[in-house]
Amino acid sequence: MRDTSQLAKIFGDHTVAQLSSARVLVVGAGGIGCELLKNLAMSGFHSIHSIDLDHIDLSNLNRQFLFQRRHIKLSKSQVATAAITRFNPRVRASAEQANITNTQYDVDWFAQFDIVLNALDNLEARRHVNTMCLAARVPLVESGTAGYLGQVTVIKGAKTECFECQPKPVERKTYPVCTIRSTPTTPIHCIVWAKDYLFAQLFAESSDEGAMDVEETAENSDELSALREESTALAKLAGAMGTQDFARLVFDKVFDEDIERLLSMKDMWVQRRPPTVLDFAALSEHTGFDPAHPDDHAVLEPKEWCALFVHSAERLAQRRLAMDQSTQGGLVFDKDDDDTLHFVAATANLRSLAFGIEQKSIFATKAMAGNIIPAIATTNAIVAGMMVMQAILVLAQRIPECHTSYVTYGKRARCIIKEPLAEPNPRCPVCRRRYLTLRVRDCAQTTLGDVLDFVKGLDSDRDLQLGDDISVVEGTRMLYDPDFDDNLSKPLYELGIASGKMITLTSEDDDDGSIVPVVLSIAAAKSQDSLAIEGFESVPIFAPLPQLVSADAESDDEDDVITDDFVVDDSGAIVLEDDDVVTSPMIASAVSSISEELSKRKLDEISVISQDDTKRRAVSDDDIEVLD
Repeated sequence: MRDTSQLAKIFGDHTVAQLSSARVLVVGAGGIGCELLKNLAMSGFHSIHSIDLDHIDLSNLNRQFLFQRRHIKLSKSQVATAAITRFNPRVRASAEQANITNTQYDVDWFAQFDIVLNALDNLEARRHVNTMCLAARVPLVESGTAGYLGQVTVIKGAKTECFECQPKPVERKTYPVCTIRSTPTTPIHCIVWAKDYLFAQLFAESSDEGAMDVEETAENSDELSALREESTALAKLAGAMGTQDFARLVFDKVFDEDIERLLSMKDMWVQRRPPTVLDFAALSEHTGFDPAHPDDHAVLEPKEWCALFVHSAERLAQRRLAMDQSTQGGLVFDKDDDDTLHFVAATANLRSLAFGIEQKSIFATKAMAGNIIPAIATTNAIVAGMMVMQAILVLAQRIPECHTSYVTYGKRARCIIKEPLAEPNPRCPVCRRRYLTLRVRDCAQTTLGDVLDFVKGLDSDRDLQLGDDISVVEGTRMLYDPDFDDNLSKPLYELGIASGKMITLTSEDDDDGSIVPVVLSIAAAKSQDSLAIEGFESVPIFAPLPQLVSADAESDDEDDVITDDFVVDDSGAIVLEDDDVVTSPMIASAVSSISEELSKRKLDEISVISQDDTKRRAVSDDDIEVLD
């Protein structure tokens, strides 16, 4: 039995009792997740549920200490929860191997937990969990590490800023399009081509010409034009998707026809090694290799790469065809998705083979394609410890005592700093929403028009305050607006709307942003009513948006720096102006409209800049408490 007497001396017996009864969801059982699960089990938490999509890999063993060599290829979450129950038999731990973004994990599923702790390694899942916790009104402890850097913060709807309140700059290296398309010289060139061009053209949502991260200039405009023509030709192969010839047709297009075209440009190869055309018939001869279970750490033989290409292409084609076409969705590359990873690894290495470039193992390709920063076990342990401390404060209803904490590395004498939790960004596109639950008895019988009629007919005390002209969107899809009513008579199920989905209602009359959109989380009915809405009693009241001035406004202080909507004075504060009324100053980093160059120049003089894996934030020295 775990002794919690020391914890009781710090937080009190009542808090210890709360920890033992609290239901905790841990999302992710990797580097941070293993340390976190162990800490929770040894800190008085008795009801823990873990979810993770991934399997244990050999490379995990140097920092994810709940795993051993005998666990390789097993579920991370299941092995981790089994380990912590051996540490503390009183823990009631459960686990699932699944993707947290699946619609089965709807708002009701999230609402059963008292707190959620994120130990994720990708932006998409973080954003999803942030939104679901806002909708379910469950506090979230967010975390992240990048090498020696780490960060922990608490997200509580209407009280603190959410994960989306500050922009998340995505720093991606760009490559010359001519190099990627015609003259690759390194493995990363082939991986970028396989991931951002070939995979995107065949299996992504749309054949977006901007999928490959290149800049169009006068020098490369001809190359981009040719690339678009190739993309069009490749897109035509989608008609063969699902047939026995699909993989061969793609292979012949990119490793035969395209290379023959390049070889016809004699001048290009005067001082370069020309590529070699690959023969599908020769490479597809049977070798006894099992493409369903490749060795991730070995550099495969050419015939094995070809077999892996065919196997992964056929599996991806089946998945793409099986997707609900009404959702207009597509596949997304995920380094933890074996099908997408194997396709990128196989095509990248076949291209390397054609151009005489060093080939890479599947594991090495995963690291390069996923932009993986080496993890540090010590950073993970520190961050996991800080997460548990924040979780205890949240469950003890001591939110004002919570902080955003940073693990830093470099010139500062201390490695951990903290700052008060920031208030919600009044212009945040995610948390400045009214989240409600729409319970639908039968999505196959209820139409979109039924939903709109129901919403417009609500009593005055439950009025959504959107006016008469309402637009409805789901993700990036427009389902309805006053000028587009084609979907009104269609059942929700036909539109791809079912339990676990969310639709957003906005007002067409909202010219100044003063009308708060409504997000309806679709959930199963609890009564015989065909439609019902819940959650009005918990919806926060949002303050009016501050008015922003034009860039034409003049400053009387010649030291001020004028930006689009703000004045940055020589103290480093940003002042919002509305005619003669000046609102409270804000720290420069909290305003996304200021250019990064300007804010960094000002903040280098007055502030400390700290980073985590997803965002960059600056805090004034006056607001920092340095921890021993």
